[in-house]
Amino acid sequence: MWFDPKCPWAWIASRWLLEVEQVRDVEVRFHVLSLAVLNEGREGLEEWYREWLDTAWGPARGAIAAEQKCGNDVLRGLYTALGGRIHHEKASIGRELYLSALAEVGLPLELADAADNDEYDQALLASNQEGLGPVGEDLGTPAIHVPGADGELVAFFGPVVTPIPRGEAAGKLWDGVLLVAGTDGFFELKRARTRRPTAD
Repeated sequence: MWFDPKCPWAWIASRWLLEVEQVRDVEVRFHVLSLAVLNEGREGLEEWYREWLDTAWGPARGAIAAEQKCGNDVLRGLYTALGGRIHHEKASIGRELYLSALAEVGLPLELADAADNDEYDQALLASNQEGLGPVGEDLGTPAIHVPGADGELVAFFGPVVTPIPRGEAAGKLWDGVLLVAGTDGFFELKRARTRRPTAD
């Protein structure tokens, strides 16, 4: 799964996937996707979203720096530490957030420095391209890739769901998502959102 640490819909999808691991033969691996990179230079964005994106750089840069320096396996714990603070505690985005999340998972605190510079922006761009290439560059996060039964990659955006499905309900949603996403020629199933994301 490709996630932006600030995206509430990605956070819900990630927690759903961790539920799926408990009831299906699935192992989740996390990768970084930056909505700030994706929307850089894009015209016509609403002002609130542009402001939201301004503070999305730091968490994504910190996560990609951790992956580059310490390996992909660290992202599971780091994302949980960042996401818990961002989506549950409503912590302010900034250095204190990064330092406390890094300390919680035992990663080098100097990784927090990456949030404020563009040293890892090319790595972010490459991760975006890897995640969205099979899905569609005009989409975003959550983006999920699954090896299909025939060996072909099944890749899709979503699901966008709230609240977090738990237990067997999580497994049933997984089964259904794979069924539709794995259908040749299937592209879209959508309805208007009637609720805000709920991280509980």
